[in-house]
Amino acid sequence: MGDDQDDTAVVPITTAQRNLFGAQFKDSVRMIMAKAQSEEIMPKVENSINELLRERHRIRAGAEDDFSVRNLSAVLATSAEAANVMSMLLGAIASISLLVGGIGIMNIMLVSVTERTREIGIRIAIGAREKDILMQFLMEAVMISLIGCIIGVVIGVGGAFLVEKIFSTAIVITQSSIVVAFLVATGVGVFFGFYPARKAAKLEPIEALRYQ
Repeated sequence: MGDDQDDTAVVPITTAQRNLFGAQFKDSVRMIMAKAQSEEIMPKVENSINELLRERHRIRAGAEDDFSVRNLSAVLATSAEAANVMSMLLGAIASISLLVGGIGIMNIMLVSVTERTREIGIRIAIGAREKDILMQFLMEAVMISLIGCIIGVVIGVGGAFLVEKIFSTAIVITQSSIVVAFLVATGVGVFFGFYPARKAAKLEPIEALRYQ
């Protein structure tokens, strides 16, 4: 239930009933935990517990229960659903961040292509192929993206360790998440850098050399 198991004190049940819980009835308990042998029989076990408690509490047919039975598999399903919603929300925020970052990379590369038009014209004039120009600017876009990824990973990991130290919260950072971050950064660089790179590769040498 999210409690710290190190903060648990075990005492005799009679002592707890008498001195801790203030039980209204002698030898009564406030909660009983039962474990089923498998998940498949959970509904059957829940029904059996309900029937047994109604019998022991002498509850007449049609009368309301004076107890409640909770099936933790339903709680688990609710928790899993909440975790999925949170994951989708974080994914949407990350996607927006990637989109904004990708647009920034594309704008930087378009400005770079414009400022280096004469340089591109000279390279093409002395024998550079479209493929060479394309790869040059694609690699520049990927490098910008990877540098941003490195800065983000350093800040993220450092922030995680700082939070863990300050709040004594266990935080797990997997190598796979860092690898995925670099792969995504590379993909963003290629995707958003392709248009500026293709624009540079398609420049006419004469027009590029005339550009002021």
